[in-house]
Amino acid sequence: MPDPQKPAQTTANTETPAAKAAPQAAPKPDPTDDVVGKVYDGRLMRRLLTYLRPYKPQVAISAVATILKAASDSVGPLLMMIAVDTYMAGAPPDQLSWLPRHLALLMGHPVRPMLGVTLIAAIYLGCLLFTFLLELLQTYLMQWTGQKVMFDLRSQIFRHLQFQDVAFFDRHPVGRLVTRLTSDVDALNEMFTSGVLAIFEDVFTLTFIVAIMLWKSWPLALLTLAVIPCILFVTRIFRAKVRDSYRRQRAATARINSFTQEYVSGMSIVQLFNRERRAFSDFSAVNSENKRAWTDAIFAYAWYYPVVEFLSSTAIALILWRGGEAVLHNAAFLAAHPAIQRIPGIFGTVEIGVLIGFIQYAQRFFRPIQDLSEKYNILQAAMAASERVFKLLDTHAAIVSPAHPIPGNGSGSIEFRNVWFTYDPRAASNNVERTTDNSFLPDPNLEWILRGVSFTVSPGETAAIVGHTGAGKTTIISLMMRFYDIQHGQILVDGTDIRDQDLTQLRRRFGVVLQDPFLFTGTIADNIRLGSSWITDQALEKAAEEVNVADFIRSLPLQFAQPVQERGATLSTGQKQLISFARALAHAPAILILDEATSSVDTDTEHRVRLALARMITGRTSVLIAHRLSTVQSADTILVMHKGQLRERGTHQQLLAQRGLYYKLYQLQYRDQELRDPALATPASDAVPSTV
Repeated sequence: MPDPQKPAQTTANTETPAAKAAPQAAPKPDPTDDVVGKVYDGRLMRRLLTYLRPYKPQVAISAVATILKAASDSVGPLLMMIAVDTYMAGAPPDQLSWLPRHLALLMGHPVRPMLGVTLIAAIYLGCLLFTFLLELLQTYLMQWTGQKVMFDLRSQIFRHLQFQDVAFFDRHPVGRLVTRLTSDVDALNEMFTSGVLAIFEDVFTLTFIVAIMLWKSWPLALLTLAVIPCILFVTRIFRAKVRDSYRRQRAATARINSFTQEYVSGMSIVQLFNRERRAFSDFSAVNSENKRAWTDAIFAYAWYYPVVEFLSSTAIALILWRGGEAVLHNAAFLAAHPAIQRIPGIFGTVEIGVLIGFIQYAQRFFRPIQDLSEKYNILQAAMAASERVFKLLDTHAAIVSPAHPIPGNGSGSIEFRNVWFTYDPRAASNNVERTTDNSFLPDPNLEWILRGVSFTVSPGETAAIVGHTGAGKTTIISLMMRFYDIQHGQILVDGTDIRDQDLTQLRRRFGVVLQDPFLFTGTIADNIRLGSSWITDQALEKAAEEVNVADFIRSLPLQFAQPVQERGATLSTGQKQLISFARALAHAPAILILDEATSSVDTDTEHRVRLALARMITGRTSVLIAHRLSTVQSADTILVMHKGQLRERGTHQQLLAQRGLYYKLYQLQYRDQELRDPALATPASDAVPSTV
């Protein structure tokens, strides 16, 4: 039975029960969820760009396509100016611009107005087609690159999570880890596909537009730019509002993921205790935070874009007003309308085509500005997401294999030497100074789960660990496999300190069957193998035969290929337990650990499991945590734990004769079992008379 003193495991620990007690309130915010992030952080950006290194050719082609597309987009209004002022207004031959002169040279004669307009329209159409092809190329390559980067980054994060120690998952809710793997990586993908290069495209587009406007009429260009301070002021307010909304939205999304994962995992308990209304109320509170955050962001967009549109329309009106006046002062226009008196102004004179082109450029000028505001939010979200992702990736596992591992002797022995342990993160492990003497002074402010525990399990011996709930039984098993590091003492497996052994090789020595069996989505064969390809079909079937589950598996339509749903939802607890037995046996462990492994099976199944256990423990060191008298009584040695201390040790009969803690447990727990099952009763010659 798991120790209640141990921090609650999340479902990232594969042996965590699916149905646990319903939580009492919505998950507390994690400070990392509220990371806002700078708009641009050079350190983070340099690290993000390293993920683009394998795809340099694609990124380079996309960058070139972006520049060419920005230039091609800016040509349209210029062609319109040329068509109007050269061919429609009838410009003299000596006043032709570069393109009409070269068209005339190409044709070998002056270009007639109709032909000139047709040629300019064809060039315009060619630019549009060229822009389309460039956008197609850029979009495809960057989306392809973004997906590749997402794949690489998600693989790195998942691989990193696999090597974290169990204590890491005690501190980090699964929902938040899922958010790092999904939403945060999506934010980075949006930056790669729609952020960085799109920002460069907008900047180049603005640069080309401003350069052409200044070239054609710098007074009108400055008039167009006169509304920029107002737009920058409005954009600053918009960014502040949206920044806060997005921060709250990301934090709320992480809490929703964490909350949903927790409640769905414990749904059976929620329904059993009729907590649906309370659960829905708690979820509604978290969901409302997300809705309010999105509502605020939507409101910010609702007023920002109309304001920018109004300011851009104001700029166009100014251009039409002052530019129209400049057109009226044009010499050609005055010649055609002699009644109009020329009045020189600050804007001088411009052709009608220039005015039309300026209106088009003004319309195109403010679109990139709006896009830059959107890209600002994308870039900021990506910086915040990258900070959270890199913080996760920079979290080094506290428990790792040594640089130069020392293999054990393969004997299967287990030894604890004056072991002190607590789950409290304030306590440091003794990886450097591995003392086992009694000079250790435990911190009285910490809750110690194990207090100076020492015992030895000889090779091939079967040891049972008993004690009240919270005595430290399951903790002992976790420490054997080095899921946690101890604060004082030494644990030896196969005659070697487990901190000197390679973690993979150490854990490969163990076969574990826990109280709450865990099955993965896949087939029954997949759940027995667990990816160990060296387990043949014959070995798999033999393991199922030895634990008496083969008949049940063969009764299924697809037998060993029968699909298993998430957590084995279609199987009974007893059936999942037997498959867990087959899994442990198929891996041929040298040390077998059973943690209340028969607590979830009926009497008939237990009888079959008991026969299988007799075969499984033969030739193996076995550690059993059980309250069933049959299992405890047959053990070579019994360890009695009480409040984190090893209080008694001996065989069943020796401990009964001592009339200590085990004797009291026997009277309270096991006597009833013997009365219900006389076959388990202690022989009369060996029985200890009760004095209770």
